[in-house]
Amino acid sequence: MELQLVPLHWVYLAFIVFILGVLIKRRDTTLVCVVGIFALGLIATESLSGSVSGVFNSFIFATKELLGTIFIISIIVAMSRILIITGINEVMVQPLTHFLRTPALAFWGIGLIMMVTSWFFWPSPGVALIGAVLLPVAVRVGLPALGAAMAMNLFGHGIALSGDYIIQGAPKLTADAAGLPVTAVMEASVPLVIVMGVVTTVTAFWMMRRDMRTGKWRDGLIASGQNPVSTLSEERVELPMKWKRTLAVLIPLLFIVDVIAMFVLDLQGGDATALIGGTAVFILLLVTMLAHRNKGLEQTTAYLIEGFQFGFKVFGPVIPIAAFFYLGDSAFAELFGSVLPEGSHGIVNDLGVALANHVPLNQAIGSVTLTVTGAITGLDGSGFSGISLAGSIAQLFAAAIGSGAATLTALGQVAAIWVGGGTLIPWALIPAAAICGVDPFELARRNLKPVIFGLIVTTIVAMFII
Repeated sequence: MELQLVPLHWVYLAFIVFILGVLIKRRDTTLVCVVGIFALGLIATESLSGSVSGVFNSFIFATKELLGTIFIISIIVAMSRILIITGINEVMVQPLTHFLRTPALAFWGIGLIMMVTSWFFWPSPGVALIGAVLLPVAVRVGLPALGAAMAMNLFGHGIALSGDYIIQGAPKLTADAAGLPVTAVMEASVPLVIVMGVVTTVTAFWMMRRDMRTGKWRDGLIASGQNPVSTLSEERVELPMKWKRTLAVLIPLLFIVDVIAMFVLDLQGGDATALIGGTAVFILLLVTMLAHRNKGLEQTTAYLIEGFQFGFKVFGPVIPIAAFFYLGDSAFAELFGSVLPEGSHGIVNDLGVALANHVPLNQAIGSVTLTVTGAITGLDGSGFSGISLAGSIAQLFAAAIGSGAATLTALGQVAAIWVGGGTLIPWALIPAAAICGVDPFELARRNLKPVIFGLIVTTIVAMFII
């Protein structure tokens, strides 16, 4: 017996289309999502008070789901702050500078170091952690500041953030929206992240070297003769060099032990994130007490506040959007009761089944749609705010195709993060551009063709994987 769609299904679908339209216009979607939650609540409860309460309760539900992700990013940022202020980050990275002897080695070296750093510290703090140390070395061996910005950007905000295998913020959002385990999305994303990363970075490097040879290269510095690193000004707290060296060895070792423990103890998802987060807290406490001594108690709180301010600033726009898309799955019954038809598996799944019965979908159409959807959601420059939509549509299309839920979800995630996470949208490029003293619009222009080419190739690969 075919499940009949009810007004709730059509209203939810109408708001998804509306949200996509708002994103295409590069406008904020928060208001639309709140109105959508209210409309669904009004239909489900037939009560004004119930629907108004549902808006707030949906925010609470989304915050509970995202709280681990918000906390881990906040704590990592707080820890990164004290490492930068004490100069421990410089000592950690200094040995690696000996390998950056040519422009090519500098480009790939900075990129790979940035990628590994971003897995553990997230890209924005990662840029600050290593940029001020590696940039002067790169410029000295002949790599332009804009080339260094591209490397940090593509490897950090692109490869590392689109997979996000250690902190697991991105796959948590998309997996929840698609009704999948986080590990399923992470495993499905591995080949896509590799293809996207290799194609994009190789293309960007080849284009950079070609334009430098033909004289078409523009350095893109904000001001002629400006020291690129001068844009970064941080207060400093001096530590004895022997302490810096000890901590510079100890901190990476602790995170390496965490990674080993993840494999040995089979820690995944929230458990793996908690291990990294707990380690970061203890590193923050240790370094803060050593650096500030009798003021360490107060400074610990100050760094945590700064970290949480960053975390909630990043995820503030995400919560209302995620709240709406969580209603497409398990959140609806929890918030509004069992008002969907008997046999329903959630609004999104029902729409997917109905789509399969009326529209001929295949792997190619599904892959292209998810890439375009992911790219559109990234137009706001966040990368995170719209990936719940990508996960929700992936669930819809996978139900219609009959397979490929994890791959489609991962594809939408990769497209959204690469476009909006900090490689194409100028205002999202500011961390890397500021460290290198280059124009964010010029950096976005340089990244445009490699990223688009990478998305095309990755979408084709996904068609064959599904």
